Amino acid sequence: MSFYLPSKLPTLMVAPNGVRPMKKDHPKVPITIDEIVETAKLSYEAGAEAIHFHIRDENGLHVLDFKKCSEAILKLNLKVPKMHLQVTTEAIKKYSPAEMREYAYNVSPPGISIAVRELLPTRTITDEDIKLYKYLFKNNTKVQHICHEPEDIDLLSEILEKAYIEKDGTWCLFVIGHYTGKISDPNKISLYLERLEKNKFNADWAICAFDKEEFSCLKEAIKLGGKIRVGFENSLMLPNGEMAPDNETKIKIIKEELNIN
Repeated sequence: MSFYLPSKLPTLMVAPNGVRPMKKDHPKVPITIDEIVETAKLSYEAGAEAIHFHIRDENGLHVLDFKKCSEAILKLNLKVPKMHLQVTTEAIKKYSPAEMREYAYNVSPPGISIAVRELLPTRTITDEDIKLYKYLFKNNTKVQHICHEPEDIDLLSEILEKAYIEKDGTWCLFVIGHYTGKISDPNKISLYLERLEKNKFNADWAICAFDKEEFSCLKEAIKLGGKIRVGFENSLMLPNGEMAPDNETKIKIIKEELNIN
């Protein structure tokens, strides 16, 4: 089966569910595979070019379940064949680096996000890590590297060099703030860009941010030539501070507010 593989990181990606939001937080958080597929369709129609999604179990909890993930990919590809599909290896202190690697091998998705500090918690690169990176790039999987802090770029640069993978054009996601309440400050974006320059590569980068500070960060990212990931994973709010009725409305309004074509 063929999948849509963009040559560049999409300008606007929807992240509709994440790990933590539940139906009690918002009834439109997609939990089941069918809900994820329907949200993807509506978000694509609203302007999202890609989707970053989390698989949930029967209790609504985040799981790295490759069978369910593979099922979701197939259904998504049928419903939104022109949308880039990105799965996640997020560990949430539940999965080990070895389990993250196994999941990536078993799913072999069109797109995958890997948090640098979760895969390399000791900040020591092993042969198994290099093997995984080589495998994913050989199989043309679009890897987006999640950098929770600017110093993660140093480690990302190192593993790409050791795996003999071209650094220019690397897809990155800079996490601005944190769901626990660490304030999302738009000024932090420049710290990531400085670290990119220090490591001498031009990444194709995006950001995600949280809660009421989200929109100011998104606005700054677009101003600086970056891209954005938006959705209920990071914030349930609209730019005006009101609760968004659903992911697709949030996508539509943010796209209009930021004049994204």
